[in-house]
Amino acid sequence: MDSVPAATLPGSARPLPSTRPLAGQLPSAAGAFTVLIGTLTSLIGISWDVEWHVDVGPDTFFTLSHLMLYSGSALAGIASLVMVLRSTFAQRAGRPADPGVGGSPVRVLRGTFTAPLGYLVAGTGAALFLLYGLMDLWWHSLYGFDAVLNSPPHVALFISISLTMVGSIIVFAAAREQLWGRIGLIVSTPVLITFCPLTTYAFQGLSQTIDPQLAGNVFFSVCLLIMGALTLRRRGVALSIAAVLGVMQVFLWWFSPWAAKAYAGYVGLPLRDNLMDMAPVLPSGIPMFMIGVAVVIEALLWVGRRQGWSARWMPQVVGAVGGVLVSLSLLLQTSLVSGGGGGGGGGGGGGGPMGQSGTSATTLLTDAVLGLVFGTLAGYLGSRFTVLLHLNTAAAQPTNPTAPEGR
Repeated sequence: MDSVPAATLPGSARPLPSTRPLAGQLPSAAGAFTVLIGTLTSLIGISWDVEWHVDVGPDTFFTLSHLMLYSGSALAGIASLVMVLRSTFAQRAGRPADPGVGGSPVRVLRGTFTAPLGYLVAGTGAALFLLYGLMDLWWHSLYGFDAVLNSPPHVALFISISLTMVGSIIVFAAAREQLWGRIGLIVSTPVLITFCPLTTYAFQGLSQTIDPQLAGNVFFSVCLLIMGALTLRRRGVALSIAAVLGVMQVFLWWFSPWAAKAYAGYVGLPLRDNLMDMAPVLPSGIPMFMIGVAVVIEALLWVGRRQGWSARWMPQVVGAVGGVLVSLSLLLQTSLVSGGGGGGGGGGGGGGPMGQSGTSATTLLTDAVLGLVFGTLAGYLGSRFTVLLHLNTAAAQPTNPTAPEGR
């Protein structure tokens, strides 16, 4: 696949920003938000499906939650295909490619298709998701009922849908000059943050010293918050992303158990005999104190820009502080959700509420170190991903991710 050079200003390597009127942007916005709706549908479906396994148990491949999950992926895939064909026909008609529509155009199959990068990534993820769905059906036919999250087909499904969510972020980041692009980026980013606990759970049990789910939560939440803030360079972006994340968490917290119980009653299946009043599985794995973390990240970015901190190390400092805060807040969250049980973290300690025993103190320290390490890595990669998103369209903005923000 070869990248297609976009139209540039004379003597400049920077592509022309989109000058299309609002009416001309409607097809682009419709395609982008259709992909986003597809990812949201799949997210809701998988949260419902996980809760169904916990509260009810038996299912078939064609439950409503499964159909919702797969229909969301199909919707995102169809929308991506339409946008790829639209870009291909425009290229063949001799019209210049607009990198603000899904990102830089990429030639696929020796130029047979011209695919905007974001839609290429989202569509590939959707196609793989449906393909691995067939693998999941085959797996069930071999081994019967499967209620674990980390089976090979499930891991492949989680990675595939995560790829579609990444593509959605690329699409909206490419349109960041437009209001709808900024709104879409603020909504699509927490969708990926929300899904991360499921993806990282696949690696549970691989390490006795580091909890993969905790490490993944710290890394992805901090990385994506910083990436969103640096990509848009506007005050309050990180806070807006955290607020949308909170709304998604509250909705899934209510919807998942309600949908599982309502559907069980509709099909005549009883709830589990030993069912306890437990928190919903997927929503309770989402960091619930991200607004506080976002406030600190916003403050550090503002101070760093005012004081002229070096762009080489500022994202790492912001990420390190954010990582420690997320890690410790998850420890508190685990204690609250589980009613004061053990720590939620990487040290494998436990024993009681925080600060009441040596084990809890060890867990606290271990989680803080884990947050520091993964937060620093998240800050570095978040700034690198920002550069890639800017280069994908090279819109009329400075390429320095720590440059002064707009209002």
